[in-house]
Amino acid sequence: MTVTATAPAGHREPRGPLALLGQVLASSRPLSWVNTAYPFAAAYLLAGGGVDTVLVLGTFWFLVPYNLLMYGVNDVFDYESDIRNPRKGGVEGVVLDRSVHRLTIALAVLSNVPFVVYLLAVGDGLSRVVLAVSVFAVVAYSAPVLRFKERPFLDSLTSSTHFVSPAVLGLALADAPADTTTVAAVVGFFLWGIGSHAFGAVQDVVADRAGGIASVGTVIGARGTVWFALGAYVAAGLVLLLLPWPGTLAAALVLPYVANVAAFVGVTDETCEGANAGWRRFLWLNYLTGFLVTQLFLWITLR
Repeated sequence: MTVTATAPAGHREPRGPLALLGQVLASSRPLSWVNTAYPFAAAYLLAGGGVDTVLVLGTFWFLVPYNLLMYGVNDVFDYESDIRNPRKGGVEGVVLDRSVHRLTIALAVLSNVPFVVYLLAVGDGLSRVVLAVSVFAVVAYSAPVLRFKERPFLDSLTSSTHFVSPAVLGLALADAPADTTTVAAVVGFFLWGIGSHAFGAVQDVVADRAGGIASVGTVIGARGTVWFALGAYVAAGLVLLLLPWPGTLAAALVLPYVANVAAFVGVTDETCEGANAGWRRFLWLNYLTGFLVTQLFLWITLR
């Protein structure tokens, strides 16, 4: 017997063009737009790029269309699990009604194509490879068959790629040298991304197992995943110590994340949902970190 999930009681499908478009836009997680746009813009400018068309169009792409492709597609293919997830419906993601699934996919593709074509045209061989990896990682994470989000450990690696690849693309488009400073910054950021995704998986361990969804959390358990995330954050901080002064101070920005995750080292699979409090702190912690990183960038640039 096949059981089809139904929407929560009181749930209403959006009516009218504006309501439809509003829900599609909400699926792109506006709270997280800056997490992909900022790395691109900052990396491009720090590597010597100017305030030009590449910066403007690249930043806007990573601000909205890219996030619609990443999160909107995810919400379409995760609908059956999302309607059972009490976390959905707010800043952590909407429950995307079936009535807008096709529209979401169509707008995700159509809004991304012009920017991808432009960046392919203005880039070189390296930037095109980075761009291809970035787009592939976004699609492969959620799309049927590939579903990297259900491949333990590869899920964390792919998720980190979503946020690091914009920075790497910015560096490639600005022809940044692959020196120790650049490599250390990218590797440190990548380890931070792995830790962030892993910690986000902790709160869903029980729900994912019940739904038959594999993840880094379901494989090593809630407590093991917390320690894995903690290790990734610490490793990120150690790598960032390789940056020249005052960039070395970036290592200290990992400490709030370490403290946030460390509060849950005693979590069990049964109490995993309590980690949601830490995940909500993480969402807002990113804004504070972004502000501090900006001050550090200004110091480096103006000194």
